Amino acid sequence: MRLAAIRRYPVKAMAGEALASVPVEVRGLAGDRGYAVVDADGRFAAGKDARRFRRREGIFDYAAQTTGGLVQISRAGHTWSLGEPALEADLREHLGASVSVRPEGEVSHFDAAPISVIGTATLAALTELSGQPADQRRFRANLLIQTEVPWVEETWQRLRIGEVELDFVQRVERCRVIDLDQDGAGPAPGMLRTLGAHRELCAAAYFEVLTPGVLTTGTEVTTLDR
Repeated sequence: MRLAAIRRYPVKAMAGEALASVPVEVRGLAGDRGYAVVDADGRFAAGKDARRFRRREGIFDYAAQTTGGLVQISRAGHTWSLGEPALEADLREHLGASVSVRPEGEVSHFDAAPISVIGTATLAALTELSGQPADQRRFRANLLIQTEVPWVEETWQRLRIGEVELDFVQRVERCRVIDLDQDGAGPAPGMLRTLGAHRELCAAAYFEVLTPGVLTTGTEVTTLDR
C-alpha cells in the first residue's frame, strides 16, 4: 500500500488543498483546521446543525489554501488573506450571520481525532453501490491510501507511513454533508442513504498521531499491531 493523496483544510468546512508533502505534528497535519468560521454562540459554520455546528451551507462556497505560510481564502473570483476586514464582511453577508474566522482555542476544531484516512477500494465500492462519484474530497479525508479491499482501513490498528506512526481511534460516522456539493466534488444525492444501507453510515477511519514526522505522497504504508 502507498499514500496516494494528502488533503489539508486550513479553515474548517471550507474547500481544502492537495499537498505532495506535509509535516505532521502531535495535533495532526500542520495547519489543518487551524481556523474555523464561528458565530456569536461559538458554533462552527458547517453543513449540519448539531451541538457544535450551525448549518450554513454557504461556507462551502469558500476555499482556503496556504501560500508562503499565509492562509488565503477565495470565493467567486475574490481572494483575501486571513484577517482582512473585507473577508469578514463578505462572510457575514454571504452567510447572513455575524461570524468571524477564529484560530483554534480551547475547543478543538477536529470532530473526533486529528487525521482521517480512507482507502481507494472503499471509494471504488461506494461509487459502484451508489452510482455517484465517491471522491476523497466528499469525505474530507486527509489521507487517501491505495488499497485493494473496501473498508479495510476501518480494521487497521496502527499505521506506519515513512517516519510517521498513527493509531486508530474509531470509524467515521457520516452525515448529510457527503451528499452536498463541496470542495469541488459536486453533489451526490443518495450517498448517505447508500452508506446507511450497507455500512451503518460509516466510511473512513480516524487516527491520532503517535510519532510525528513528514508525510509524502507515494510513501509505502505498513499496518502494525498494537
